[in-house]
Amino acid sequence: MTILIDIIAILAGFGLLIWSADHFVTGASATARNLGVSPLVIGLTIVGFGTSAPEMLVASFAAAGGNPGLAVGNAIGSNITNIALVLGVTAILVPLSVHSAILKREYPLLFISTLLACGLVVFDNYLGWIDGLLFASALLLIMFWLVYQAATNRNTDPMIAEYEQEIPEHMPMKKALWLLGSGIILLLISSKLLVWGAINVATAFGISDLIIGLTIVAIGTSLPELAASIMSAKKGEHDIAIGNVIGSNMFNTLGVLGVTGLIQPSELANGVLTRDLPLMFILTVLLFIMAYGFRQDGRINRYEGGFLFSIFIAYEILLYFTATQ
Repeated sequence: MTILIDIIAILAGFGLLIWSADHFVTGASATARNLGVSPLVIGLTIVGFGTSAPEMLVASFAAAGGNPGLAVGNAIGSNITNIALVLGVTAILVPLSVHSAILKREYPLLFISTLLACGLVVFDNYLGWIDGLLFASALLLIMFWLVYQAATNRNTDPMIAEYEQEIPEHMPMKKALWLLGSGIILLLISSKLLVWGAINVATAFGISDLIIGLTIVAIGTSLPELAASIMSAKKGEHDIAIGNVIGSNMFNTLGVLGVTGLIQPSELANGVLTRDLPLMFILTVLLFIMAYGFRQDGRINRYEGGFLFSIFIAYEILLYFTATQ
């Protein structure tokens, strides 16, 4: 009976998390637009942060509750899921073409962020408050840079038109603030509910917090990115589909790991250095190779999407056998 309650808590947490994250992003975007912020700035900052808000809050509650493994697993697992599952499935359904020059500038930032995270934690197998401070500072610098790029853009980038269509334009401020406020409150409640259920299930079955974070929690918190990327791709907004993943992964790498290090410094669990971080780095490199388009527009075709998805399946199978040993 107790396990059933925990499973219900996880499912309810996921459902509320997805719903509240969508309302939070919509409310925050509409509020910013009503205040005169450009759609491109909103898309590159608020939307990117909003899609990573579930991971950020789940990591915060997990770390504050003494379960940093769940927080680290959520951050790394979400990045792996975003590239291998989200972009893999999206490209299988709709081959993705990248035209945005802004995205081409974001790829190296994601690569550098991943390299920084891997380098610092591999150096001493420890995620400490200094690491967290460095990650948070790097994220702030990147956000300032993105705002600068958006502010100096001369309305030529294709992402501008895509964000124009996606961000609410005529939503009353009262409704926008209601969606923003209710979204934040429900994000807090659903994150706490999800972490509580996940920790209880991990304890009951003798599974490590890390594995739970890498699998159930990571997949669940990545569902908003999966839904957003598929919908954007079907509407022909390929740059947003890939941009959502790039932005989310940067926030996960620097923001989620940063918050975890600041709240609960800890050594990394077994498997992070030898299995999870290397795969996250390899997938980031693959994304860079596939989607950058060195002499032409970037593109992720169905075969490449299938390859990414097969990596995700193989990784989940590996984690399953690791958990059952």
